[in-house]
Amino acid sequence: MLRAFCILALFSAPVAAQDFFTLKGHGGPIMDIAVSPSGQIATASFDNAVGVWEGREPLWLDGHEAAVTSVGFLSDGTIISGGDDFTLRAWAPGSANGSKALGKHQAKIISITVSSTGLIATASWDATIGLWTLDGEPRFLKGHRQGVNDVVFSADGARLYSVSTDGTVRIWDVATGEPLQQLVSHGFGINELIVNEAEGWLAYGAVDGGTRMVDLESGELIADFTLDRRPILSMAYDAKSRQLAVGDGEGYVMVIDTKARKITRDFRAARTGPIWALAFSPDGQNLHAGGIEDVMYSWPVATLDEHNTMEGGTRSFLEDPDALPNGERQFKRKCSICHTVTEGSARKAGPSLFGVFGRRAGTVADYAYSDTLTGSTIVWSADTINGLFNEGPDHYIPGTKMPMQVIAKQVDRDDLIDYLRIATQAKEN
Repeated sequence: MLRAFCILALFSAPVAAQDFFTLKGHGGPIMDIAVSPSGQIATASFDNAVGVWEGREPLWLDGHEAAVTSVGFLSDGTIISGGDDFTLRAWAPGSANGSKALGKHQAKIISITVSSTGLIATASWDATIGLWTLDGEPRFLKGHRQGVNDVVFSADGARLYSVSTDGTVRIWDVATGEPLQQLVSHGFGINELIVNEAEGWLAYGAVDGGTRMVDLESGELIADFTLDRRPILSMAYDAKSRQLAVGDGEGYVMVIDTKARKITRDFRAARTGPIWALAFSPDGQNLHAGGIEDVMYSWPVATLDEHNTMEGGTRSFLEDPDALPNGERQFKRKCSICHTVTEGSARKAGPSLFGVFGRRAGTVADYAYSDTLTGSTIVWSADTINGLFNEGPDHYIPGTKMPMQVIAKQVDRDDLIDYLRIATQAKEN
């Protein structure tokens, strides 16, 4: 029998090493995981929130207006987060109300890293790297031709390494903001980056599944761990055990012994991919992972293959489309990751649709709306729902948190509306 326990919030003491555990409470997929030196865990989610897992109840950091895709700790416990709302936020330690917007990129923030000097760097799909402090204006480094996916500081904070959709690994001078070197040109977009200056190597993971270790000075190939799976979506490194963990779009986690330069484990972590987030515990004995489920999983690395995979059911939008009526299929593929049709918004990225017909927009009590919808005069009906998906939320309600979503065919919009009429009504006993 699988030895496991489910945690709604961590107790004040860290979870014992080599135990399997889960963290539940988010209302959307886990997009990133950060671990403090003390073992405190912060999770970034598609539900627009950061979860801080310490104490008897989880601390929810709500303030982003779209999915939170990246999270990190400063040395004093301040939490930094960035997301699809283009915004970088700082959260005072232990407070859900101490959020400060540090500024914005021109596109979503994908990755955050913090230097030994406390400087913050962000990777953004606007093709720039942001350099931030808690006070003062950010600087933006330009040079990549396409979106930047990951950034890592050198140990002394003087240099910055970056990878991009343009397929390059670049090195930057932090003081001047000038590019020093293009270390790698891979040919496909690169998503993830790990730097080990002490041993002189850099590892990266790419869209085509490429997982490679190169010399930190010359960029010459040292080792190639590429398997027939793609894309690489997450990486984590533990310096004590010298283990590199790699997560991909097909639900696998590969563990590499970087000293021996060989793959030691290749674990089916999820029945359905992707693995978006990986992080080691401070002692290197547990590997935390997040993916398409609303749950963070943590496996003991030593017994990784002895534990079950992420056990949640298939996400509704991944179900067999031929097995559902068209209206329900439209809802599950276009709406279900953000909305429920039952009472309660359940920490989803969007409000519950229960009782939506005849309801004024922006009035669900347990959901935090953007200023755009607060006080809106829109009343949801067949006509307004049709208009929403015909034009797309960004045009129908400019400034809404709802992501761009168009349902092009009138028959699909009609079938969705018919499904919602029935599914969002109170059920008779």
